[in-house]
Amino acid sequence: MRAAVFVFKRFCGSSFRLQNRGVCDVAVVGGGIVGLSSARELIIRHPNLSFTLLEKENELALHQSGHNSGVIHSGIYYTPGSLKAQLCVKGASLAYKYCDDKGIPYKRCGKLIVAVEREEISRLKALYERGLQNNVKDLSLIDARGIREREPYCRGIMALDSPYTGIVDWCLVALTYAKDFQNAGGSIVTGFEASDISMATESPAGEPEGLKYPVIIRNTKGEEVRCRYVLTCGGLYSDRLSAISGCSTEPRIVPFRGDYLVLKPEKSYLIKGNIYPVPDPRFPFLGVHFTPRIDGSVWLGPNAVLAFKREGYNLFDFNAKDFTDALLFRGLQKLVLKNLLYGISEMYRGVFLGAQVKILQKYIPELGRSDIMRGPSGVRAQALDSGGNLVDDFVFDGGVGELGGRVLHVRNAPSPAATSSLAIAEMIADELEVRFNL
Repeated sequence: MRAAVFVFKRFCGSSFRLQNRGVCDVAVVGGGIVGLSSARELIIRHPNLSFTLLEKENELALHQSGHNSGVIHSGIYYTPGSLKAQLCVKGASLAYKYCDDKGIPYKRCGKLIVAVEREEISRLKALYERGLQNNVKDLSLIDARGIREREPYCRGIMALDSPYTGIVDWCLVALTYAKDFQNAGGSIVTGFEASDISMATESPAGEPEGLKYPVIIRNTKGEEVRCRYVLTCGGLYSDRLSAISGCSTEPRIVPFRGDYLVLKPEKSYLIKGNIYPVPDPRFPFLGVHFTPRIDGSVWLGPNAVLAFKREGYNLFDFNAKDFTDALLFRGLQKLVLKNLLYGISEMYRGVFLGAQVKILQKYIPELGRSDIMRGPSGVRAQALDSGGNLVDDFVFDGGVGELGGRVLHVRNAPSPAATSSLAIAEMIADELEVRFNL
């Protein structure tokens, strides 16, 4: 194998010089926030083992971790007792502490989930009860007057107030995880797109102990890394990474693009904290909302439409394999049929901004079409089963055959994975210790 030295610079201002040594005890595939937090947790627990993190891009945290709304969620929405609920509540607490310890700026600006119609009140109260069951901190129900006190330009008849909700730059958090990992002795290799995971059939030259590193990870350039165990955190490609080690093709990842609008700077006074609608259980996503950013900007949206490429952030981004895989998947076909009108309205609002503004005006009547401009987009890795159901919790999978005891795939780490990242990392490390007897 060729030795390689990789240099990369991230837009957040961090730069690393990274060297791939070729062999390690544990390889982590995927340099997003879940892969980085897990690698960090593992090397802290097992300082005597060697770890290498492999990322296909030339930068870390480039996709979902660098294209999200930046919210620190409090854990209101999720089914009581689910992993999603437990990890979000715990993860938010750990995230605030981590940011304090590392000097990462954040703002605990709070969130209002606002009812604008009488029919939404019962759902709002049910959310409040769910949040209490999930042990979310400091929740309360407030009336129209309380809404105006918190958000002077917001109109509603009742709201769920979550002052524990905050905002942060999750890309910066992810890169800080990377620094922790590297400072603890971990190696990071960028530009390494894993294309095959297999068991070695013979010992490499100069390795007298036999097959000490029996797992081979090869990339699209023909380079390889040998290791004892593998953890994959592939995000938008998690299903394909699982498939190359012989796992089931389901759940399948279907990419949904979310397009944001941005409030013009001179109108930023309209929004103080996060403002969300009461979610409608008939539809699969939360709906458009107002999100202040740590840099002072305010994002509005997003919509949710099928992306024609797994990393397609623009309307006309297209990849034939990604598009065909999604379109032919029975699960997506069923999801589309169940939510046809919703999907059409999402596409319409993505094209005609006036339609998006009309919905936003239900909450901020003073908002006008001239107050907004098109903003960034993100792509969500939505896991679907063949029945067309959104897979709403975490999914882990192992390889088959000899690989079964050597590989662990994180096949689904749904939102709020960034908020939950430190708690997810603890859970993954626990799982690896059991499976691999580290």
